[in-house]
Amino acid sequence: MGVNGWVDNHGYFSPPMSEEARRSLFDLANKNCFLLSEPWKWTYQDTLSYMDKANIKFQFLSNIPGSYDALKGIQRLRSNPKNALSEIARAQGPLKADGYAVTCCYDGTYLSDPKLDPVWEKLNRLQAVVFVHPNAVAPPTLGRPQPLIEVAFETCRTLVSMLYSGHLATYPDIKFIVAHCGGTLPVLASRLQLLGCASWVPNSQGLIPDDIKTQLSSLYLDTAASCPSGLGPALEMTPPSHIVYGADCGVACSTEETMEANKAALLSYERLSKAEIDAIGTNVLSLFPRVAARLSGSL
Repeated sequence: MGVNGWVDNHGYFSPPMSEEARRSLFDLANKNCFLLSEPWKWTYQDTLSYMDKANIKFQFLSNIPGSYDALKGIQRLRSNPKNALSEIARAQGPLKADGYAVTCCYDGTYLSDPKLDPVWEKLNRLQAVVFVHPNAVAPPTLGRPQPLIEVAFETCRTLVSMLYSGHLATYPDIKFIVAHCGGTLPVLASRLQLLGCASWVPNSQGLIPDDIKTQLSSLYLDTAASCPSGLGPALEMTPPSHIVYGADCGVACSTEETMEANKAALLSYERLSKAEIDAIGTNVLSLFPRVAARLSGSL
């Protein structure tokens, strides 16, 4: 089986920066046990070259800077949701963005924090698609860089918190796409259904096991850096139509070799039919009708 014009949900870009800033990020990465031999540099030429080789016809790009200087509006998102609302308006207007990207924990604030409720209310009214990604630039744990394993646990913690806080039920018109096959969340989904409504578990929303199953199955999961071992649990938690292709393209932790190995593992996954695997390559377009129309030439 091969790839025929797939859509990549999980790509990045980096705005232009000075050599001094690039060197500073290089030093920070190595301090955080993310060992680089030279400063990382993103170029659109490299991304387009890989897309051509991989037969990817479209890639969604996201970028969430980690500093105030990089993008002041996003840095203030957690301390002042009004600025996030202003960013949403800008995305709707001049930027003409297709969707929105959020980090599980940004500036010490998780996505389930009540002060972000006005943001979720706005996105729910817009019936927005929201890409959820863990914080990959946090300090290391036990000597290992965040992108190796901790991103998977942070994803799970965040979505479980949103489940118990009622955010998944309160804002049902938001379509959440969760990176990396949902991290460890699908692995623990059955445990949550089994134990999560017991009397010893704080449960202010009065969740029952069927609520947990229904709300978790509503999530979309991308395949970035997770195949094949992430696919089995993901398919236990959500239907094949909710699995979307992600390459994890445009970051220092991914290379052409790792992206192609991940894609090859998806293409040869025995629990899915060829038709189901082919569909994963374009499932995400069901969430983005405007993009689908552009790609078909009807817009």
